[in-house]
Amino acid sequence: MRLVVQIPCLNEESTLPSVLESIPRTIEGIDEIVVVVIDDGCTDRTVEIARQHGVEHFVRHTSTRGLARSFQDGISYALALGADIVVNTDGDNQYPQDRICDLVAPVRDGHADVVIADRQTGQIQHFSPMKKALQRLGSGVVNKVAGTELPDAASGFRAYSRESLMRLNTVTRFSYCMETIIQAGNMRLAIDSVPVVTNAKTRDSRLFSSTRQHVWRSGAAIVRSYIMFRPYVIFGSLMAAFGVLGLVPFLRYAVIEAAGDGGGHLQSLLVGAVLLIMAFLSGMLGVISDLIRTNRILIETTLEHTKRARFSAGEDRHAVVDPLVTQAVTAPAP
Repeated sequence: MRLVVQIPCLNEESTLPSVLESIPRTIEGIDEIVVVVIDDGCTDRTVEIARQHGVEHFVRHTSTRGLARSFQDGISYALALGADIVVNTDGDNQYPQDRICDLVAPVRDGHADVVIADRQTGQIQHFSPMKKALQRLGSGVVNKVAGTELPDAASGFRAYSRESLMRLNTVTRFSYCMETIIQAGNMRLAIDSVPVVTNAKTRDSRLFSSTRQHVWRSGAAIVRSYIMFRPYVIFGSLMAAFGVLGLVPFLRYAVIEAAGDGGGHLQSLLVGAVLLIMAFLSGMLGVISDLIRTNRILIETTLEHTKRARFSAGEDRHAVVDPLVTQAVTAPAP
């Protein structure tokens, strides 16, 4: 069984040595551990230092493309290497790499498809009370959308099975963390959580310039994912709300008309008509979104087949069963 540990980096020359030195060299049940450094347009000595520490595999970006694209490109590279499990960590040494053993255990033993480290954000000293509250709120919203019970949905320290990576696709350019949880939850993948204690803070986050920007982008990613998977919930709720509100002015006008004083309250009919039109439009948007959702499912199925065909050369240790074709395909050794 091959484990690939991928490390997205953007100018991490000062902290990368600590990360690389703390990655376990052996893990029970794992035959090979491969480290991949993702150079997201580094302008310092990150790559040179990685080579000095024995890293042989790199994904290079000529310019900074962001965390989500780095994660996606790293996953593609790991699958091409024949990874059975992929662990994603950070180059800033935020996460305790010695806990990779515990992180991969549920995937290795077949109990989980995705395992996410719980940073126990309530105990992190450099997190402000506002940030801790926002972390709890964000995790709660993601759990509601995904149907999961994860204490730390924003944690980037995670392990993925090969099978889960064949099915998951990253769309947003901001961060893959919440999007992949929502996808995995709605795909009914098994998701587990492992509590960890993070290392001391080494630098400020480069993912966002302010808490407001982080909340805005995270919220937009959650809403987008929710609409992708459950459009009828959002647009159905809007249609019902506008419909009920639209009937109220008509009922008011009917009561006044019955009392013989309806001629002077035509504004009620106008407001009611506008609200009912909005209800109708919400329903139409719901139908269109549901059709797009169906189309997305078909596209994801095609992407899954494409991934299996593209990365089949790496699957030299076991047969892969395609549930749609219902036959085992054993790839030749690379």
